[in-house]
Amino acid sequence: MLFLRLVIESFRFALTALRLNLLRTALSLLGVTVGIFSIIAVLTMVDSLEKNIKDSLAFLGSGVIYVDKWPFTADAKGEYRWWDFWRRPNPSYSEFKLMEANLNNDTGISIFASRGNSIAKYENNSVGDVELIGGSMQYKELFELDITVGRYFTMTEMEGGRNVAIIGINIAEKLFPGSPNPIGKTFKIRNQKFVVIGVLKKEGESFIGFQSKDDHCIIPYNAFRKMYSTGTGRWNETGSTIGLKGKEYDVGLVELENELTGLLRRIRGLKPKEPDNFSLNRPEAISNVLDSIFGTLNMAGWFIGIFAMLIGGFGIANIMFVSVKERTNQIGIQKSLGAKNYFILFQFLFEAVFLSIFGGLGGLFLVWLITFIPMGDLEVILSFKNVVLGVGVSGTIGIISGIVPAALGARLDPVMAIRS
Repeated sequence: MLFLRLVIESFRFALTALRLNLLRTALSLLGVTVGIFSIIAVLTMVDSLEKNIKDSLAFLGSGVIYVDKWPFTADAKGEYRWWDFWRRPNPSYSEFKLMEANLNNDTGISIFASRGNSIAKYENNSVGDVELIGGSMQYKELFELDITVGRYFTMTEMEGGRNVAIIGINIAEKLFPGSPNPIGKTFKIRNQKFVVIGVLKKEGESFIGFQSKDDHCIIPYNAFRKMYSTGTGRWNETGSTIGLKGKEYDVGLVELENELTGLLRRIRGLKPKEPDNFSLNRPEAISNVLDSIFGTLNMAGWFIGIFAMLIGGFGIANIMFVSVKERTNQIGIQKSLGAKNYFILFQFLFEAVFLSIFGGLGGLFLVWLITFIPMGDLEVILSFKNVVLGVGVSGTIGIISGIVPAALGARLDPVMAIRS
């Protein structure tokens, strides 16, 4: 209890000293405020940017492997050998059927292809920039389609390549304005008539410019093949992709990848020494590249902020040395009345920590104000993690800056202090 009472008393002495020197206190806060603002502002912007980009890439799914002609990222050496990749064949429908029949380590497989900048028409209304997608039966599970009105394709529609479509909300609103339920209506794409059987839930704009599902028109893959050439080996064909969802127990999808590699090499007749002529892409590869970029940006933020924090720390240390010098006589009186060394130490140390934390809170307040500034599609969020980090860093700077002046004050001889 005695120790706690002394700590509280030291706390009160520190607050009184800060109130008596408001101008000096405010000037001391500036360095820490700027430092914490620099660090937390950069970390907040980077975190917000990372979250927005990764949310935009969520359409790629998780626990998924994509069989494609082109890899998502460069190889381990940082090279992207496009001159080798363009010679590769596109995944074909026959390969998809063989995979569907022979693979054991997947929970779902779908082949799909897309064609951008398509135009949909209904009577006098038309919509440009439609992303026309042809997908097989399990496309819904792979990309987690949320159909708010209507239904998904039946097996008969899928295998027969029927002209039925599931459309995004933007297409529904522009083609059929004022119609609460477009199910059963017929529209045209590429002079082909399609009947609407479902409407997707509104998703909103993508931060990095990827087209959202709001502008998607999904049709059976066999219907898409009637409109565009896929998997024929022609240089100008529309390439298809095969997506496979792994099992939960298959950590890292190692078993699925090994089985898939062996099967696809056998299907394509590759000899043991021949390199793969296909890419097995994962969304995690893009995430890893983004993590390295954002890690560099975080380091830059710390680098900038640390210089400001050093200035603030030296400012607080200088103020604390002045404070000890000004209150030397008071320290002598306190010690002559029985005050312990740690009481004097805590008194000055608390003052330094409060100065630093108040400065840090000022920096956090400025960062919080930034979150209200409109930045287009970028949503800036000051996370609790960054608030705790800001307070923790500023408190640490206060301890480091104040420990030496506080220790010098605590070790003063009471007689010499009173006579000064």
